[in-house]
Amino acid sequence: MKIKLLDQVRETARLKHLSLRTEEAYVQWIKRYVLFHKKKHPMTLGGNEVRQFLTYLVQSKYVSSSTQNQALNAIIFLYKQVLKKPLGMFGDIPRGQHTVRLPVIYSRDEAKAILNNLQGIPKLVASLLYGSGLRLLEAMRLRIQDIDFEYNYIIVREGKGDKDRLVPLPQKFIPALQRQIEKVKLLHKEDIAEGYGEAFLPDALQIKFKNASKEIGWQYVFPASQRSADPRTVIILRHHLHVTYIQRSVKDAIDKSGLHKCDSCHSFRHSFATHLLEDGHDIRTVQELLGHSSREIFNKKVIYGKILLCLCAPVTKG
Repeated sequence: MKIKLLDQVRETARLKHLSLRTEEAYVQWIKRYVLFHKKKHPMTLGGNEVRQFLTYLVQSKYVSSSTQNQALNAIIFLYKQVLKKPLGMFGDIPRGQHTVRLPVIYSRDEAKAILNNLQGIPKLVASLLYGSGLRLLEAMRLRIQDIDFEYNYIIVREGKGDKDRLVPLPQKFIPALQRQIEKVKLLHKEDIAEGYGEAFLPDALQIKFKNASKEIGWQYVFPASQRSADPRTVIILRHHLHVTYIQRSVKDAIDKSGLHKCDSCHSFRHSFATHLLEDGHDIRTVQELLGHSSREIFNKKVIYGKILLCLCAPVTKG
């Protein structure tokens, strides 16, 4: 039986161990590429058609350079990995120029004001973003076993670039996290009693350790309120909270705080780095806590952090 093109894309993405988010993004871009060319099979298309699609995205849809590059990456993946027909034989495809943007930084008072306008899980998650420098999705993916209360650190597993790292766990968050974990334990007992209780396990761990998915250590610290089917295995699991829930809560808290910055949850991470620099920590320490590679040590965020450090430094009177 002939496999549909998008199913081929999904199958290849899983063989290459791409994340589910990347897989979904690639599938959507390839679908848009095919529809743009009136459902012609990509094997009959080439470099000129790719350029037409990218030009359409920029001129008609006003996409950013990063979005343009994501679309191109998806198309290159299609030709190189799925169809085994590299785009290089059609000529070079231009990439969008990377746009440098200044990150939004909360002052200490602004961060405190936003956190004071949050409650419950959104407040705890935002506190971890600001106090530990986590990305939002990293916080959502935390498992109970990733938090070490004795040594006050959090293990971030499979972060951006598929890298693990350690980040500090501020002591002031420990009681709230412990209460949250107790709630998760009760919820997990209810799931087990109803015949469920599994959590998603990465890679082949589900095959190697068949019962691990029901162990409390693998449960998410911030579980979803409802069970749902895993999009790949169709097994009913208790997944983590969706990022949009936290994003909406933080946006409402920002509005209540009266701030007029174009900011988001990610600004807590920027603020974490900048405030560490203000407190005298060296760049390499900040780099490691953020999970940046050595070649990124002078990237825009660190440079801007240094600039803000100079701007925010108190003026000493002679």
